[in-house]
Amino acid sequence: MKTRPEAGSRPRIRVLPDHVANRIAAGEVVERPASVVKELVENALDAGASAVRVSIEQGGKGRIRVADDGCGMIREDLLVCLDRHATSKIRRAEDLRDVHTLGFRGEALPSIAAVSRMVIETAAAGEDAGSRLRVLAGRIQGVEDAARRTGTTVDVRNLFLNTPVRARFLRAAGVETRAVSEVLHSLALANLDTRFVFESNGRTILDLPAGRDLPARIGAIWKDAAAAGLIPLATQRGGLRLAGAVQRPDLARPGFRRAHLFVNGRPFRDGGILAAADAGYRTTVPENARPWLFLFLAVPGGDVDVNVHPGKAEVRFRQGGQLEKFVEASVRETLEGIESAATWGEPRPLRVVREGAEGAGKPPPQAESGENVQIHLFRPEAAAEDDDGDSEEVYMPRAPRPALLQIHNSFILAETRDGVIILDQHAAHERILYERIAAGFEDAGREGQRLLFPFTVRLTKPELEVLESIWDPLARLGFEVSRFGYDAILVQSVPAPHRYFDAERCIREMIHELLHGSDLMNSARNQNERVAMSFACKGAIRAGQKLAQEEMQELFDQLFATELPYHDIHGRPTVVRLGLGELRRKFGRT
Repeated sequence: MKTRPEAGSRPRIRVLPDHVANRIAAGEVVERPASVVKELVENALDAGASAVRVSIEQGGKGRIRVADDGCGMIREDLLVCLDRHATSKIRRAEDLRDVHTLGFRGEALPSIAAVSRMVIETAAAGEDAGSRLRVLAGRIQGVEDAARRTGTTVDVRNLFLNTPVRARFLRAAGVETRAVSEVLHSLALANLDTRFVFESNGRTILDLPAGRDLPARIGAIWKDAAAAGLIPLATQRGGLRLAGAVQRPDLARPGFRRAHLFVNGRPFRDGGILAAADAGYRTTVPENARPWLFLFLAVPGGDVDVNVHPGKAEVRFRQGGQLEKFVEASVRETLEGIESAATWGEPRPLRVVREGAEGAGKPPPQAESGENVQIHLFRPEAAAEDDDGDSEEVYMPRAPRPALLQIHNSFILAETRDGVIILDQHAAHERILYERIAAGFEDAGREGQRLLFPFTVRLTKPELEVLESIWDPLARLGFEVSRFGYDAILVQSVPAPHRYFDAERCIREMIHELLHGSDLMNSARNQNERVAMSFACKGAIRAGQKLAQEEMQELFDQLFATELPYHDIHGRPTVVRLGLGELRRKFGRT
């Protein structure tokens, strides 16, 4: 039971000594070796380093060494850098409204020093000699001259030497090494003009040369990136800009995916932004597919608060909902282009580069002329001629229109200016119907075709219950359906999506799918969308159906008038393209 202190007793509240406060702060800033690497590399980048070398031993538990060729520090700055909230990056509270550096809180170095044995060597440009500072558990052990080039090297040993509980929570060396790698991946993607070298136990893990090419850096980090089918993204709306790369829908797979978010050059985490990007893929990928995402946001400084957590991985947006809608729409717009269509063979390499700007507030990476597409940042333009004479474009057959060839009564082959495209007639019509139905639901729906001879369909009780739950969307589709006795329905009007439409078969298959479920039904957001998806799938022209020339031409024209012509609603491609250059290479005609 607590007792109230007697009058005149000694004060109980006191200010903690600096070394205790720093150790407490270290619990937030320094969670594991990867946290130390993140803070030290961010300091190096803020110092203008053109090269950063990170070396660790035993996953960082034994040693972490970060060396850079940045501006360095004079001795006076070196001595004060271990004081809490000592920083060169902000001066006033108002500066927090628009932070242009990765670090700004002045907590990292004192927090790291408080729980390790640290040596800092540094030299500023123009100095005759540099300085070396030795620290043990937050207490300065000595300062002396050191001969070195301009820049800073921070050597951290015996991490958590005085906090054994925290040390016991560290994982195996291999796990900690991977965590360090992931930190460096994000920082390397955000700083293309900086060279990054990562060594573990004397072995070089990464050596990323400086450059302006985002795809080259992605490919240097992940060897499987070339086959990932990344396509460039670049949009602008008001004061918001988004650029980077997203994965082609037909190559997205379930399970682990690579997703990196950046705002004004700063890596960050945000589940809402990732969910918005995934929403942009709706009806183009299977429900459980997880496409790769590399998204670089540029927002006005006053619209993002980076001073949320000491780790600085979390940010807060002033208009988060608006930003999420922008991200979703941007991804959706990108998937409308020919670059998102499936290709014959391996995907072509992505060509996106970053232009200009210095410091952490760099604009997002920009795209320029490449092998398969030309995109200028925030001003997407038509594709240009490739080096091999190809050009990627939306479907545009030569004038006059060529004859279309149906293959196995399932696929349609057409010549384009850059090669040929092969269309899956069922998948294509599925996309056409879905978008037409979705638009109709927003209006008053569509009138059906009155049957000269209405038909009845006998159903089980569960099937009747499912049917009754979708009376309204069925009516909007054009079905006129009513109960007929105890276990049947009477169908008097039906939609007419094509002349081969089997209304009775369609309605039976729809009811079965809606009753028993499917991956497609699980991906729908509401009942209207479930009905639209089911009808588009069951009511579309089927594989094996022979089409007349006029019908094939109408199918092409309608497909390329849709919003997302290159993907059906199951996440499969509607079109596979084979460029003229690829044809020439296959036949040895270079």
